[in-house]
Amino acid sequence: MKITFGLPKLPKTGAIAAGVTEGGKLSPTAQEIDRLTGGAVKRALKSGRFAGKKGQLLDLIAPTGISAERVLLVGTGRPADLRDVDLENLGGAVVGRLAASGVKEVAIMVDEIAGFAAKPMQRAALYGFGALLASYRFDKYRTKEKPESKPSLAKVNVLLRGPAAAQKAFAEMEKVAEGVFLTRDLVSEPANVIFPKSLATEARKLSTLGVKLQVLGEKEMKRLGMGALLGVAQGSANEPQLLIMRWDGAPRAKDKRPFAFVGKGVTFDSGGISIKPAANMEDMKWDMGGAGVVIGLMKALAGRKAKVNAVGVCGLVENMPSGTAQRPGDIVTSMSGQTIEVINTDAEGRLVLADALWYVQEKFKPRAIVDLATLTGAIIIALGNEYAGLFSNDDKLAERIAAAGTAVGEPAWRLPLGEAYDKAIDTDAADMKNVGNRAGGSITAAQFLQRFIQKGTPWAHLDIAGVTWATKGKNTVPKGGTGFGVRLLDRLVAEHYEV
Repeated sequence: MKITFGLPKLPKTGAIAAGVTEGGKLSPTAQEIDRLTGGAVKRALKSGRFAGKKGQLLDLIAPTGISAERVLLVGTGRPADLRDVDLENLGGAVVGRLAASGVKEVAIMVDEIAGFAAKPMQRAALYGFGALLASYRFDKYRTKEKPESKPSLAKVNVLLRGPAAAQKAFAEMEKVAEGVFLTRDLVSEPANVIFPKSLATEARKLSTLGVKLQVLGEKEMKRLGMGALLGVAQGSANEPQLLIMRWDGAPRAKDKRPFAFVGKGVTFDSGGISIKPAANMEDMKWDMGGAGVVIGLMKALAGRKAKVNAVGVCGLVENMPSGTAQRPGDIVTSMSGQTIEVINTDAEGRLVLADALWYVQEKFKPRAIVDLATLTGAIIIALGNEYAGLFSNDDKLAERIAAAGTAVGEPAWRLPLGEAYDKAIDTDAADMKNVGNRAGGSITAAQFLQRFIQKGTPWAHLDIAGVTWATKGKNTVPKGGTGFGVRLLDRLVAEHYEV
């Protein structure tokens, strides 16, 4: 999708998107179209029960009096109530309505209207950003799709006075969108295409943006003592990888310690010997969603030249049943030296993260850590598909993550940690076991991870099992891989950790 910015002028072709505020008050552009069409806009409002509420859409097809093929009235609601994410959703709604309509381009008219918190320049950039996010489509394997089923909309022109400033603001947002799209692509690929080595190969492409990369193989991880991660991988023919990415965007900062992001990268999760039911097992291609977010985030940070030192570490494995697979009852020794009794081989993500978390602390001494993982089905029972689960040992970090998530429309809900939950993973056979009982499954998983966080290190864990894949699309998030977490963490860095 091509997004451009230009001066306000009614186009002669394509579609026009014009705003209507709550109560049916027409924007200047909508008023002009109403005048040119002999009152067609106001008549449409009355007949369509359209009141300008936020997100309402109303089409006028081939109206007389203007040469444009279509007019789309967009309800903006009360201007004073619109947040940035609402403006993005409006841009996405326009693309969603017109994508397969037959029109090839749309002009989104950004009028100067009193009451908006955001200036026209900022509104225009956010409309463009939302439109771009909504345009994503993973269709590379659809070889027989009919032309009429494919999107016709190829260009969005955002028109306003002072387009250069809007273009400049959008340019940085576009780099974030590229990171989101990379994550969506990686999550959407099947497991015969994305496996540990191929996922590391995809990440290596970030070197063109200045990201420094290193990949450790099985031999290096054995030397480091990563028995927890390697135990998960031992049933697969695909060799595990530890992916390390560095973006040194603030080399002159007083505190040069990086902010660390750690991702679970299980490229396919069969459950291992504790094998999953066959129904919906194909979804487990996206069990590497945490790693996908970290890779997409590193692309976003490098793409917009973020003034931050950041490191991304991803444990990449495949969890398969075979004659060499890890068994329930096995005891492994993690890089930290702590021993783990493996009660359930389908609770493998926490084993991968245990060694990745310890490695990033030993190697980089980070100022803070956020890990992301499609870790537990229990988080979907607790929060559905709307919120990520948030756990943290640091109130300030947790508050910042929650605020960033709300701002970008990727909300996270904090759940508790505590000694009583921690005791649930004690075992007689080793230092800990990898699962507790059914009660508080997401919490005991987070407690497990916390045992691998060194004293004094601010840490947060995001369980994104319920928000990594969408079975139903939203305005800026089409059906499929969501990229949830890239925008949240980019916002967190931008607001609190850049110099």
